[in-house]
Amino acid sequence: METVRRGFFAKDQVEFGLKALPKLRAAQEELCFLLDRGYDMKTASTFIGNHHLLSERQRLALARTASPRAALEARREKELAAAPEDLVLDGFNTIITLEVALSGSLLLAGMDGTVRDLAGLRGTYRIVDKTILAVDLLLDHLEEQHVKRAHFYLDQQVSNSGRLRALLLEKAKTRRIETEADLHPSVDGILSRMEHVVTADAIILDKCQSWYNANAPLIASRIPTAWLLHL
Repeated sequence: METVRRGFFAKDQVEFGLKALPKLRAAQEELCFLLDRGYDMKTASTFIGNHHLLSERQRLALARTASPRAALEARREKELAAAPEDLVLDGFNTIITLEVALSGSLLLAGMDGTVRDLAGLRGTYRIVDKTILAVDLLLDHLEEQHVKRAHFYLDQQVSNSGRLRALLLEKAKTRRIETEADLHPSVDGILSRMEHVVTADAIILDKCQSWYNANAPLIASRIPTAWLLHL
């Protein structure tokens, strides 16, 4: 199996290094100021990015981490303090972030407590050397949290989604968790209407009934070498 550093970008050490942090943190503060006053993310992040001469990847990082105060408060009210017995999981969103963590690539601490990455699917995905370990770590965490049923949703239109589904179901055979995995044409749409959701997707978090933050504690406890950037 091919060895891949999921989410690795050579310039990240510079663009998100110690010298870049003061500028990025100032930019995030200014971005939040605009978001809290009703500006949409695209307009505000473009303005702030131009003002600070940020790279496209730095701009994306700001957009992934920042949220208006009202959205943060609403998400906190819906966040579950402990894992329920039943969970529905945004499969690619959750597993790719763990692959990035295992690769030592850049992770971002969202203002809502979630962990996000800049890997990006763009409709293509392949199972790499980190995938099996990511799935094992995730299932380990769910068992430790006494989850009894886990329902994974995978984007049907993404390449190799069927292979990831097969891997999830195969790995779950030796677990105490009743596991389902479905390919769906609109994962965001279906999860946005559900409760007990595991995702870091801001759009889903804003619309779902309730959510559980699985990756943040998992990465902190099981992948201590992960590069998690706090702005």
